[in-house]
Amino acid sequence: MNVPAAPEVVVWSREDCPLCDELLAELWPLLAARGLHPEVRDVDSDPVALRRYGLKVPVVEVAGEAVCHGHLDAEAVLEVLGARGVSPV
Repeated sequence: MNVPAAPEVVVWSREDCPLCDELLAELWPLLAARGLHPEVRDVDSDPVALRRYGLKVPVVEVAGEAVCHGHLDAEAVLEVLGARGVSPV
């Protein structure tokens, strides 16, 4: 039986970003409870992401789809994860 891979969760962040730190502190336990961990990427080191997100950081992407930015929208993240087969716990 094939088990679908967990969706990739990426947080676009930057150095010295208090909002980024706050979002990550809220997101980690939400994901950990579902066996997931975000990959944190520096928006300033990726020209495409910098053009796309610029001043919107932090940005949470699930499976390549931007779900929220600025502040964590836990409901939206859980909705997208649920649509991709992640248990609501």
